[in-house]
Amino acid sequence: MQLPSFWNKRKPETHKGDYGHALLVAGSYGRMGCAILAARACMRSGVGLLTVHAPERGVNPLQVAVPEAMASIDYDGFLFANVPQGLKKYNALGVGPGIGTAERTFLALHSLLTGWGERPVVLDADALNIVAAHKDELLPLISGHSIVTPHDREYQRLFGDERPNRMASRYGITVVRKGYRTRVYAPDESEYENNTGNPGMASAGSGDVLTGVVLALLAQGLKLYEAACTAVYIHGMAGDLAVNKQSQASIMAGDIVENLKNVGMIDGF
Repeated sequence: MQLPSFWNKRKPETHKGDYGHALLVAGSYGRMGCAILAARACMRSGVGLLTVHAPERGVNPLQVAVPEAMASIDYDGFLFANVPQGLKKYNALGVGPGIGTAERTFLALHSLLTGWGERPVVLDADALNIVAAHKDELLPLISGHSIVTPHDREYQRLFGDERPNRMASRYGITVVRKGYRTRVYAPDESEYENNTGNPGMASAGSGDVLTGVVLALLAQGLKLYEAACTAVYIHGMAGDLAVNKQSQASIMAGDIVENLKNVGMIDGF
């Protein structure tokens, strides 16, 4: 797997607008850590601009933990219930970490995906659980331009016992089936098995970190399948760098985020 050219080398005459503006919809009252981890991972993965849409009561911890990100405030206060304004200015959308599955969150997600159109989007965590509970309404809105990143239980809720390659082809989506050897499936039947990562990454928040990496790569212009394959490789490599410094049992999602900055700095990667 080759890292994208912009990972380690940028043109001298460049500015933040050259590296995309990502929108992350994440977090709810009591679950802002999910949004913070995904936002930090997105910033560590080279995105030029990041806006995080979060409930009003989560904005203060978000802006303290990730001052580099801008905040879009959901005035529900506790959860995602209102669609962010000005969707056209964003290059890629990530949605799901920590948003919960309340009815008003489903309605907001439906409106968001309708207004977003066919630009790149990555869905994870509670966004997948909402889609699983409302397949008829939501699957048509993500078909053809989306990455989904389920672990085994989320996948079971979404697609049951159907094979991932068949689901990727049927819905025109890129499926990232997370696991020890994460596999990525494209609609055209391309398939990638990742060879980085370790069992220490089976820790709360690790998937939120992956969402942030995928979102950053999409915002910087990578196509869906390329972004998904590259992101799982980078995510796994960051986990491998973390385990070189500590035990597998001690790895936290924040350790993966912090080691993103070292991916690509070692000979051979």
